[in-house]
Amino acid sequence: MVILEKAVLHILDFVGGEPVLSAQELALEDGIREFLIKHMEKTIHSQDAKSGKFYENSEFNGLLQEYMAQKSSFVEFSCQVAEILYKALAPCQDIQNTDLFVCQLRVDDVPHMALLKCVNHQGYVHQVNVTEDGAVATEVMNSSGLLPGNSQRMDEFAYINLASGEALIKAKKYSLDGNSVFVLPELLLECNQTPSPKETIKEINKVAKKVAEAYCQDQVETAAAVKNYIAENLSDDGQLDPQQVGEAVFQDNPAMQADYRQEMENAGFREPVVVDKEATLKKMRKHKLSTDTGIELVIPTEFFENTEFVEFYKDEDGFMSITLKNIQSIVNK
Repeated sequence: MVILEKAVLHILDFVGGEPVLSAQELALEDGIREFLIKHMEKTIHSQDAKSGKFYENSEFNGLLQEYMAQKSSFVEFSCQVAEILYKALAPCQDIQNTDLFVCQLRVDDVPHMALLKCVNHQGYVHQVNVTEDGAVATEVMNSSGLLPGNSQRMDEFAYINLASGEALIKAKKYSLDGNSVFVLPELLLECNQTPSPKETIKEINKVAKKVAEAYCQDQVETAAAVKNYIAENLSDDGQLDPQQVGEAVFQDNPAMQADYRQEMENAGFREPVVVDKEATLKKMRKHKLSTDTGIELVIPTEFFENTEFVEFYKDEDGFMSITLKNIQSIVNK
């Protein structure tokens, strides 16, 4: 459960040349509170987010500790954060005006600080005007300061667990002096980043297929074996160890295990990650196939290696065939 305690909005105006810093907290009336909480509930469990820990000399963490020690107010802390972010983003190429929400909240009774960053969107709004003679006139205007709707997501965000000091971050890269930089974690928070759950699962599949190809094994069968292992062995807390996946999928070939392990380590995927168990299992329980003839199949992972239901084999001419068995009825969807 998310409980929002405080929030402030700062506008990072790169066209005007300076940030517009609020001197007051937002009045958390029902509409504003609901708007922010809905966005927080969507982002705090994002599988795209990466975990991070502050570097020892992190300026942001120093400001945060001063605030927690009551040496500065919430608004003062938020203004300091907005100024640092503004200075970091200002030299970036193709930068757009941005809104920054700084929020203090509790997530399942654990105190957090959140940064929600969103680029100003353009859209049309209506306006009602009254002429000098009292006549009402309506018009449509182009507005360049629209916030993301409830069905959209914040562009970037960071949640800092105030009890553990750990951060959860989703950030974009910006072009700065010819280099691609994750401004939010690298220049504002000054913390490291570990691979996200989504990145880890994607890399597991990529490396497993690469190793299978190198050893002339079927990549489709290998991908199915990866999904089947994850679906059957994901722990209750959602912890997934990428190295264990390779050991299980290539259990009969130590050389393939070693190559998989080395490829994952070289790519920076060494440590276990915690995934959303329900969402991950939903994806792992089905295997989608697309053929070069345009046919698409969705096969339950548990049936993939069961020849009573599905069978794959190669013809003498090198073409592959798929046989579906024990079908009682077919429904047109």
